[in-house]
Amino acid sequence: MRLVSLWTMTCLAVALVPAWLHAEEPKLESVTLANPVVSLSFGLGYLADDLGLWAKHGLSVKTLEISGVGALNAVISGSADFAQPSGPSFTRAAAKGQRMLAIAMTTDRVSAQAVLRKDLAETAKFDPKAPLATRAQLLRGRTMAVESINSIIHAYALTLAHIGGYDASEIRIAVMQPPNMLAAFKTGAIDGFVMAPPWTQAPVLDGSAVTIASGPDGDPADLVPFANVLLVTQPATCVKREAVCMGMAHAFAEAAAYVKDHPAESLALLGKSHFAALDETLLAAAFEVTRRIMPSPPAVTQKALENDDAISIAAGLLSADDRLKDYDGLYTDRFLR
Repeated sequence: MRLVSLWTMTCLAVALVPAWLHAEEPKLESVTLANPVVSLSFGLGYLADDLGLWAKHGLSVKTLEISGVGALNAVISGSADFAQPSGPSFTRAAAKGQRMLAIAMTTDRVSAQAVLRKDLAETAKFDPKAPLATRAQLLRGRTMAVESINSIIHAYALTLAHIGGYDASEIRIAVMQPPNMLAAFKTGAIDGFVMAPPWTQAPVLDGSAVTIASGPDGDPADLVPFANVLLVTQPATCVKREAVCMGMAHAFAEAAAYVKDHPAESLALLGKSHFAALDETLLAAAFEVTRRIMPSPPAVTQKALENDDAISIAAGLLSADDRLKDYDGLYTDRFLR
């Protein structure tokens, strides 16, 4: 009887264990996200990770760094689920028949800035208040670094030549990653570079460079709004894995709202997780510039995509005859709702 009683008591004890102790953790959907470079322009994705927003929306996101337009090509080829390419590379791909789907726009102005050695600028009597066309002429004949060919950074450099009224070939382009730009700039191997924050702030803050043009500050004004960074995937992905697209878009939307409402906390998270090696003053200056161009909600607009094509044409990367006739099916805000 005693053995029976012990067995009965054991069964009762197991039965009384709360159901949540038996419940398995919800399975997270594995997702790959390709970024073209390390930059604050991709800060919303970094914050989605830091704030635990991926898991909140049922996702386990692995971020890959694939240089330049390679990030978009990874989605086109199917080797990545999502990417954060520049808008111009997205619309140029669509013009060639490689139509992807944009479900969020994480920055709504050109993030690129062009910086030039201060001594060269002073010799040319640089006036920061001069019209952009005048300022852009200072890049003529200079050696300027960009992070990859045919990227938005490269397109911005070529567009400045167009605005300055001279052939883009008169700017000598050197391709290198951002940390190498800083090193080459210090040794005088390059005259300047075009990149997004925080990289462009470093030589300006230390007094060795001046900012010739700044997309975040509206250079050029006729490219506002502008789909600078998009969250894109294959259209079929959002048919087959609708919940994943919903989760990705919502995570980015919540990160965008957090940046607007909690700037100090956002800066602290980014400094700790992704930009720990940067000087705090430099990071703060770069973050303030970038935060201004992060829309909340991060919805894609047709006008922003039209301006993507405009910069590609100005840069000579797209023929006016080849630009998209319409943008139907290339973007949606459905997954942000």
